[in-house]
Amino acid sequence: MKRYFLIILCTYTVVNSFSQQQSNFTMFFDGIEREYVVYVPAIYNGMSNVPLMFNFHGGGGYASDHIQMINMNNIADTAGFIAVYPQGAIDYDGAEPGNTPSTSWLHKAPTSHNDVNFIAAIIDTLSNEYLVDENRVYACGYSEGGIFSYEIGCRLNDRIAAFASVSGSMMTDFYRGEYGVELCSPSHSTAMMLIPGTNDPSFHSMYDGFQPYYMSVDEITNYWSNYNNTDFNPEIIQISDLNNSDGSTVERKVWGNGDNCISIEELKVIGGNHDWPGSFGNMDINASEEIWNFVSKYDINGLINCNAISYNENNNFIQEKELIKRIDLLGRNQQSLSNNFSIEIYSDGSVEYIYK
Repeated sequence: MKRYFLIILCTYTVVNSFSQQQSNFTMFFDGIEREYVVYVPAIYNGMSNVPLMFNFHGGGGYASDHIQMINMNNIADTAGFIAVYPQGAIDYDGAEPGNTPSTSWLHKAPTSHNDVNFIAAIIDTLSNEYLVDENRVYACGYSEGGIFSYEIGCRLNDRIAAFASVSGSMMTDFYRGEYGVELCSPSHSTAMMLIPGTNDPSFHSMYDGFQPYYMSVDEITNYWSNYNNTDFNPEIIQISDLNNSDGSTVERKVWGNGDNCISIEELKVIGGNHDWPGSFGNMDINASEEIWNFVSKYDINGLINCNAISYNENNNFIQEKELIKRIDLLGRNQQSLSNNFSIEIYSDGSVEYIYK
């Protein structure tokens, strides 16, 4: 059934004296008035297509608080993407008896409510309002918003180039049946990053999973690395313990050499809790920067500039490693090595961190 929706501009807020704009919108969708916030960076000039970056708040949360927590608008200012912060709807039917209903991305079954279609409608709307590169639409989320990021990666896969989840797990096929939603069915090679804490106590984001409802981290990385035909074993990189007082360290695990140069990446926060690293919890990494630096390497076809393929003497193709991009922590292009820190992105999907 075709769905009709109406867009109404409710609030327009100029963030500062430059041209950054943070605006609140409403959309009448699926019988509910829905809200979302859009941040357009100053460097957007309406002359060239720019990526969209969706950010989903946690269960019971609000987009306005999530914006302040993750500080991704600052990255948008230099990297040039449009940041989108949808607001979860109130789940009246999902509240326990005697409890006040709260905002939710995954309304309890039975329900006809489908937030995946809501996100698709936002993409369509913003593509009409701005010059959007529809081959570079990304998504990430925290906690229940992280769970919803998997749903977007699974069920809106034809619109999403890459996605990330922080402190949120992926639903099992059993739980999908309980929720009455489709199985995960990606349609193209899809890069994915997850940032889990090994000591996360939340039942929907435990490192070892919560069967039969939520997958473990190993099950998640196995699913996406198998789907993308990456290397079987990951490359493991120890991240410097920059903050000795946060009670945790970080290990980067990269499954590389997937179809269309796709990589799957886990930032394993050893000793980490239900956190957004860089904002609270672990302070050795900044989750917002890590997410953008990861997803921005990809478009809907895989790694951007994935074209350095040659053949060996047995006529088996091999991936040649070529430098395609050098950026700083905020995603800004660099022509030469920084005096402090640079990130080098290669055609095989690998990333090198250069300290000087």
